[in-house]
Amino acid sequence: MLFNDWLSVTLRVANQYIQLSFVKVLLLSVALGWLLTGYARAQAPYDVIDWKAPTTLNTYLVQQIHQQSDQRRAAFTAALKTGVAMQAYQDTVRARYRRLLGPLPARTPLKARVGGKMERSGYRVEKVVYESTPNHHVTANLYVPKGKGKWPAVLLFCGHEATAKATESYQKTAILFAQNGFVVLVIDPISQGERYQLTDASGKPLTRGGTTEHTLLNGGAALLGTSVPAAQLWDNVRGLDYLLTRREVDADRIGCLGNSGGATQTAYFIGFDPRVKVAALCSYVASGERNLELTGPADGCVQIPGAGQAGLDLAEWPIMFAPKPLLLLAGRYDFVDYASIQATYHELKQVYTKLEKPGRINLFTYDDGHGISRPKREAAVAWFRRWLRDDAQLVPENNIATLSAEQLNCTPTGQVNTAFPKESTLSEQYVAQAQALASQRQPLTYASLTAAIRHVLALPEITAIIPPVEAADEGSVQAKGTTMRKLLLRRAGQPPLPTLLALPPGNLPPSKVIVWLPDQGKAALADSANLVASYLRERAAVLLVDLRGLGETTDPAAFNDPKYYNREYRPALLALHLGRPLLGQRVEDVFSVLNFIRQDDRFHTLPIEVYANGRATPVALHAAVLSPQITRLEVIDLPGSFHEILTQPTRKDWYSLVLPNVLHYYDLHDLAVVIGPQRLHSSSVR
Repeated sequence: MLFNDWLSVTLRVANQYIQLSFVKVLLLSVALGWLLTGYARAQAPYDVIDWKAPTTLNTYLVQQIHQQSDQRRAAFTAALKTGVAMQAYQDTVRARYRRLLGPLPARTPLKARVGGKMERSGYRVEKVVYESTPNHHVTANLYVPKGKGKWPAVLLFCGHEATAKATESYQKTAILFAQNGFVVLVIDPISQGERYQLTDASGKPLTRGGTTEHTLLNGGAALLGTSVPAAQLWDNVRGLDYLLTRREVDADRIGCLGNSGGATQTAYFIGFDPRVKVAALCSYVASGERNLELTGPADGCVQIPGAGQAGLDLAEWPIMFAPKPLLLLAGRYDFVDYASIQATYHELKQVYTKLEKPGRINLFTYDDGHGISRPKREAAVAWFRRWLRDDAQLVPENNIATLSAEQLNCTPTGQVNTAFPKESTLSEQYVAQAQALASQRQPLTYASLTAAIRHVLALPEITAIIPPVEAADEGSVQAKGTTMRKLLLRRAGQPPLPTLLALPPGNLPPSKVIVWLPDQGKAALADSANLVASYLRERAAVLLVDLRGLGETTDPAAFNDPKYYNREYRPALLALHLGRPLLGQRVEDVFSVLNFIRQDDRFHTLPIEVYANGRATPVALHAAVLSPQITRLEVIDLPGSFHEILTQPTRKDWYSLVLPNVLHYYDLHDLAVVIGPQRLHSSSVR
């Protein structure tokens, strides 16, 4: 965290901490102490790890991704032995993909309408609106060649430009196809063009841009077992449904292409909809093993939680499409890793060869960067002409005149949210689904609740053997007169936990153990002499613990783009990709601490009290349900519910709490009821 960022956070926390209890006043004094002494000087004395600690969590998560990818590679290699084995592999990939998508909506009336037509030289542009689900409107432009007869048709999916269908390069792509005898439907994706979902009453977006909106919506969708990619997929499926209603379209000659985020939409689409016969992917950026390691997770519209756990990598979606004709378009100097595109092409070439159609896959590379430039557009049109018109003649692109976004708008206001009074946004749909789930949920027994928690958190199965925890003593530090031992708690297969241990003075035997899980890390409490001393006067042994990704192992701010509204977006999304949510991994850390206490003769019979604040509060809540060893739990600023993530989607740091599918089973208040008021004590400083 940069000092200015830290200072802003500290001042914001200080502003909130008004009219506080004794403990909260002490926490405020810590924050102000940081302000006066400087972050680096306050933090360093309490560091336990002797390497570059901020790299720890990302390194661990990437190693886990490599392990999953190794399993995927082994399965893929085995499938390359025969064509039959490859077809069986394709079937398993399709099944895994369908499970990952979750339930999709039912087909409902499209209620399509054309709001206007613009005649151009050799083609016309129509302004189309249809409903992919009831009252959820999709805006699109349809390019129709002049002349009679049934034409082959192409779906064109847009990248992340705010202008979407009006983006110059996409207009030129559509026009070039139309000039070559193709009907083209260019669809505004969710959160772009005329389809922003989170807006004020005037239609102004509430977020920094479409990719931010995609990402925030995707976090809420995960709670329900779905995703923004699944919502985009359904919009596109219904777009093809509409295209096939047009008398100008030959239903047997359908193609699909997209650029950047639109290429990811295309990949997800061709892996799902068998009606597509030919496809092209330009600047393909779906998260793959190498991309996740080099640049981290991308925008929410390309991230499907659990993809790694399902064994789905960059090549899997086009593998499902094989052996239909597929063209990859790449820029040698694209910020999208060119080596990843080459590796994907190599894998696909092996698949197409094994399926005895090696000539149906090709890679076109041009010496430029990101995007569908003129040479790539020309290559794409030639590819589609070859396979859908039986004519590979290249018609070069001449000077093409494009239109303004206003001219291409399909709604009178420029936004569906203001054009349709009953517009059903994704956010509203997710809230409605959550409310329906809440009304349908039956009270769970303790056994069924703990089973549900373990499933949602992706915790390992309970075994009779408690994994041992090694406590490496890394020396001591004086915290304003109190001696604290520096411990590094290690458990096989898990990141180490930096911990400070303070014992009652005068060799008095402790009467209880207090475990503190501070959101800002153990250094936030160690400087508070009054707080720690008050515990020691109660003859408590005090453990100040940095859960993974908090305190010393906080992921650097430089790797967490602020547009994602989450200070730990990278580790949170990598964890979701793995199928092991960050919240669940931190619950495992609490178990490690409890195991350490069990193993230590000084503590193993003592009552254990756990205190937590911020991001650690839901962690502590889950741990307290699962472990009766925790005799008292005090949490500060506990989120009211997972439901809040849906009703307040623009709040910061929600991704730290995201648990896929959780609202099918329980919400946070269900956990509080099970713990009970005798064990759980909660206060708020919001």
